[in-house]
Amino acid sequence: MIRNVSLRHLRCFVAVANAGSFTMAASRLFLTQSSLTATIQQFEQAVGVKLFDRSTRHVVMTQEAARFKAEAEKILSQFDGAVSDLQAFSQGRQGHIRIAAAASVIDHFLADAIYSFRQEYPNITVSLRDAGAELVERMVSMGDIDFAVTSRHKGYDDLVYTPLFEDTYGVICNAAHPLSRKKTTVRWAELDPSDYVGFTADTGIGAFLREHARENLALFDGQRDEISSTTSLYAVLRVGGRYSILPALAASVGEFSAFTFRELTSPRLAREVCLITRRLRSLSPGSEHFLRFMRETMQEKPVPPGVRLVKGKKK
Repeated sequence: MIRNVSLRHLRCFVAVANAGSFTMAASRLFLTQSSLTATIQQFEQAVGVKLFDRSTRHVVMTQEAARFKAEAEKILSQFDGAVSDLQAFSQGRQGHIRIAAAASVIDHFLADAIYSFRQEYPNITVSLRDAGAELVERMVSMGDIDFAVTSRHKGYDDLVYTPLFEDTYGVICNAAHPLSRKKTTVRWAELDPSDYVGFTADTGIGAFLREHARENLALFDGQRDEISSTTSLYAVLRVGGRYSILPALAASVGEFSAFTFRELTSPRLAREVCLITRRLRSLSPGSEHFLRFMRETMQEKPVPPGVRLVKGKKK
């Protein structure tokens, strides 16, 4: 019966066919000759075909066996390759990692971490998403991405938020705006709502400021100019006459580094950027390896003023 044929039978058959000797094949397989002979006999009985013609000195394949040998080797090669791929994945040597992160985190930390990571794990590919905080939480919860690095938005019960760093909010504007002449910090009471460009409520920055800054000024009363990404914000602020509020890390990366950033006080506000994962779901070995590189990058790379790395506990 075909169901009685196993990979053991195929390995023994190929070994004898290649060696031309039961004695040599048994040695290569670390089997006794009697055990190997019994296995070949079981194989012949299962398929109903004689596989080898035996003499005192030689073992020769029959015509049926000679035709089958290539197929047997192909089956063994495919099986061994599949198992090898599975082992490589389990050991984090290959695979694919899906990450979502705030644009500033990608620019300041993740780009460097990905470069170093790919040097050691060239067979693991990475897809990186820059999306709003609300969408990111849904993506992690639904399993569309493996993990995220951004601020908490709604706080899903099925997600784990592990704090990574604290990021202080401040005013950002170009050199032509009056706020750029402030030497150190800016008080919330000094802000003119008419010049303010805000973030939409579905972004992490927009949601945070609506919750924590509403009592300090009238930035959120009525309709205001709003954007949904830092890319759009740069385009608006570049022409002058406007300002916005950004975390310190976001204000330090890319083209924003040419703008003026002043920390806001009275009160001082800071966001907590977290590693977001699914509760009770293990990360893949590749993801675990990547997070090690990410944390090393965060510890080694200098952070701008207003950013403070934290040792957080899971929430």
